[in-house]
Amino acid sequence: MTPIPKAGTPLRRFLSAYFESRLAMSGLILLLVVLCAAALAPWIAMQDPYDLAQLDISDARRAPGSPSVDGLRHYPLGTDEQGRDMLSAILYGLRVSLFVGVSATLIALAIGMTLGLIAGYFGGKADAVIMRVADLQLSFPAILIALVLLAILGKGTGKIITALIAVQWAYYARTTRGVAIVERQKEYIDAAILLGLSTTRILFGHLLPNCLPPLIVVATLQIAAAIALEATLSFLGVGLPVTEPSLGLLIANGFQYLLTGKYWISFFPGAALLLTLVAINLVADRLRDVINPRLQVQ
Repeated sequence: MTPIPKAGTPLRRFLSAYFESRLAMSGLILLLVVLCAAALAPWIAMQDPYDLAQLDISDARRAPGSPSVDGLRHYPLGTDEQGRDMLSAILYGLRVSLFVGVSATLIALAIGMTLGLIAGYFGGKADAVIMRVADLQLSFPAILIALVLLAILGKGTGKIITALIAVQWAYYARTTRGVAIVERQKEYIDAAILLGLSTTRILFGHLLPNCLPPLIVVATLQIAAAIALEATLSFLGVGLPVTEPSLGLLIANGFQYLLTGKYWISFFPGAALLLTLVAINLVADRLRDVINPRLQVQ
C-alpha cells in the first residue's frame, strides 16, 4: 500500500489518503450519498411520512414496484402497514437517525473532553473522582444504562439524546485524560505556565489541540455506535415515538410481517442502516491512518 503523503495541506492529505484505497473511497462516496439523501429528503421523497393527509391506508403493504390504488404513482420499495412509501420513510428516517447520532456524539464529546482535560491536567482528587465515575459508567453495558434512563425519562428525541450522552461521555474522558497526562509533562505547557497564561487558555488553547487527533477518530466511530444503539432502543420500543420514525423504528414496524412474506417493510430500512454504519466505519478506519500513519498497514 502506498504510504500516506505528508506534504500538502491537511485537506489534500485527507483526500489523497482516500483516493489511495478503493475500500476507503467507496466508504466515503457511500457516506456522502447517505448524507445528501438525508439532507435532500424533503425535496426528493415522494411523500412526507409525517403527514397523515398524504397517506392512504388502501395502499398498505404493497410490494416493491407496485402502483398505488389510483395508479398515479409507483412505490419502488413498496409500502408499510400505514401505506407509507418505504423509500420516503427511509429518507426521513435517515435524517432522524443521523441527527440523533451526531448530536449525542458532539455533546458527549464536549463533556467528556472537558472532564478529561481537567483530570489529566490537574491530577490528584479531580482525576480520581472523574475517572472513578467514568470507570463505574463503563463497567455497565451501554444498552442497560440507556434502557434505565429511558424508562425514567420516557420517549422523545431529546430524551434519547440525553441517554446516549450518558453512555458515551466516559469514552472521550478516558481518551482525553490519557493524552493530556503525556502532554502535561512537555515543555510547552511549562512555558505557558511561566508566561502566566490562564488555566482556561492553557487547557483549551494549548493542551486541547494536541488531544484532538485521537478524539476525532473515536468520535467518528461513536457516531456509528450511537446510531446503532438508537436503532436498537427504538426497535425495542423505548426510543423514539412513532411520530418520528428512525431507521430502527421502521425496522420494528415491519418485523411482525416478516413471516407473512412482507419482507420489504423491515428489509430495506435494515439495509439502509447497515450501509450507513459500514460507510461511517470505513471512513473512520481510514481517518485513523491519516491522523496517525504509523498505524497504517503496509
